[in-house]
Amino acid sequence: MLDPFGRTVSYLRVSVTDRCDLRCVYCMAEDMTFLPKKDVLSLEELDRLCSSFVDLGVRKLRLTGGEPLVRRNIMSLIRNLGRHLDSGKLDELTLTTNGTQLGKYATELYDAGVRRLNVSLDTLDPQKFTAITRWGDLAKVLDGIAAAKAAGLEIKINAVALKGVNEDELADMLAWCGSLGYDMTIIEVMPMGDIGNEDRVDQYLPLSLVRQQLAQRFTLTGIDYKTGGPARYVRVEETGRKLGFITPLTHNFCESCNRVRLTCTGTLYMCLGQEDAADLRAPLRASESDEPLREAILEAIGRKPKGHDFIIDRRSSNVAVPRHMSVTGG
Repeated sequence: MLDPFGRTVSYLRVSVTDRCDLRCVYCMAEDMTFLPKKDVLSLEELDRLCSSFVDLGVRKLRLTGGEPLVRRNIMSLIRNLGRHLDSGKLDELTLTTNGTQLGKYATELYDAGVRRLNVSLDTLDPQKFTAITRWGDLAKVLDGIAAAKAAGLEIKINAVALKGVNEDELADMLAWCGSLGYDMTIIEVMPMGDIGNEDRVDQYLPLSLVRQQLAQRFTLTGIDYKTGGPARYVRVEETGRKLGFITPLTHNFCESCNRVRLTCTGTLYMCLGQEDAADLRAPLRASESDEPLREAILEAIGRKPKGHDFIIDRRSSNVAVPRHMSVTGG
């Protein structure tokens, strides 16, 4: 699948649910209204959609949410998708998770063919964790991460940089990751969705400043390493682990974009920061043949834009797009 700018689309991120058991302050409002269950694709429909993308050339598939592991019977979907790993059509099947359910599912995930997880974790301070997530339990998440490591899963910690919240502990988190053999990625706040009383301008911390602060404690060496995602990586010489920076605001990463995002309702977003989308649920349900679905996918890829237009500025609305990250596929 080639987009209008010659980029090969080989990476699909799928939100299997918009629901989550946490309410992180940069992602959701506390009082969220979730989609009616009738609007959400069944697990069988998600399998058929994902498989169509794999047949068209997707080599990496990431399941996200919301929190993917709160979707009922989610392991049946993951096990079924694992057949594309066995056939060689798919290089990687992975998840982004908040870690709350890993204690329950880590071994099953490994057995289904998952080898790598991204775990969203913004602080190692229990009180701060509860404040950021509005009601989360840090101990449960840390236990889940430990269970995932014990099951043989490779862990990468994703932390959103939040000004005045966790900027003073990102260096300690990087050291903690190194001590346990985890890579880490730090992410700028993205202006997506109404998050209630919070203000993204107040949350926003440029990663150029974060990198300067980390460089005072660690030796950061640029490396030519890519996972198929938007992060730019360095090697932390003191720990031997990798550190990624995702900078949608201070450094647009669109020139090498190889990914599209599918929501749990069958809407395909060709760009995280644009509203143009394609309805894949209609052709999916209109015919038992996959040909109309394939045609709709290829037509959508042909409309993939060159890049996003994220901006955070007090002079303008601080919501670039109205949908929440949890709807898009985080």
